Amino acid sequence: MPLFLQNQRIVMKRTGYLMDEITDMDNLYLAYHKACKGKQGKREVRCFAEHFDENMQALHQELANGTIALGNYTYFTIYDPKERIICAAPFRERVVQHAIMNVCHRHFDSRLVDTTYATRKGKGVYAAINQSVKAMTQYEYSVKLDFRKFYDSVDHSVLKAKLRRLFKDAALLDLFDKIIDSYCVAEGKGIPIGNLTSQYFANRYLSDLDHRAKERWHAAAYMRYMDDILIAGNDREALKRCVANMVDYSAKELKLTFKPPIFKRAKDGQVFLGYKVMPYHYLLSGRSKRRFRSKLLQYESKRTKGEWSEAEYAEHVVPLVSFVQHADSKSFRRACMEIVEKGDNRRAGRTA
Repeated sequence: MPLFLQNQRIVMKRTGYLMDEITDMDNLYLAYHKACKGKQGKREVRCFAEHFDENMQALHQELANGTIALGNYTYFTIYDPKERIICAAPFRERVVQHAIMNVCHRHFDSRLVDTTYATRKGKGVYAAINQSVKAMTQYEYSVKLDFRKFYDSVDHSVLKAKLRRLFKDAALLDLFDKIIDSYCVAEGKGIPIGNLTSQYFANRYLSDLDHRAKERWHAAAYMRYMDDILIAGNDREALKRCVANMVDYSAKELKLTFKPPIFKRAKDGQVFLGYKVMPYHYLLSGRSKRRFRSKLLQYESKRTKGEWSEAEYAEHVVPLVSFVQHADSKSFRRACMEIVEKGDNRRAGRTA
């Protein structure tokens, strides 16, 4: 950070008067189409579409007068890659969330450091991994950081204060408050995994930490995707000081706790976002290999038993294969396909 800024508080102009854009019917139509993507066959989507004009007008009115009801979630548990409770908002609430972020995306995005990669156009997992490979190639040491139960630990009062530093539209802030207050795992704690807004809230919550790590604590290379962080540098002691500052700031200001940091030499690689990031290239992590093998066999079983059509099978397999294809994994993929082919041959023999 330039010396003339180090002892000054930087005041950023807040954004106001966005609710008119959010409630504009053209924006609501766009939000509807985004919420429909890949879900046109679901019953709640079809029911909404049967009374489309009435439902869209109702959303417009409820958003405009501040009477929108939020938080009627459906909960389910996933176990891959780890056990987590996911919240599924009703379809009309998903339309509302898209309507909000169609307008607010640029304001959230403008305050983020360049090396934050989640929910950003032109970024994403693979951009984060490519930048991480570059960092591991350029620097000698690395450290991987991850928060304990991040989504469950987000403090509502801290999040609301951070949103008020970014926006000044009272109606929008009231809407954000409703979304935040619609969910908790303990009093004043937690944002739901599954909400579109939660991804933006998470980036906003950690944005000040990103800026401090890069600008005050001089992280040579810094990458974050949601609550996963990778830092690299040539000075191991400087890395330790940066991490110590991050741990202290997160505990005091964000009310978050880190898992034990993982320090390694860059040449030994770091597991980050499902890959083992190395200098010049990246591999699949052990967990990702086990996940791919298990999922592939599961999907093959559903196809051969007739539970899935070829189209349903392809819909699930394509993203699975895409994930492993990005890594240096050709021999692993070949071995997995041989397992599948042997299974097909055994089944063919039994039915001959």
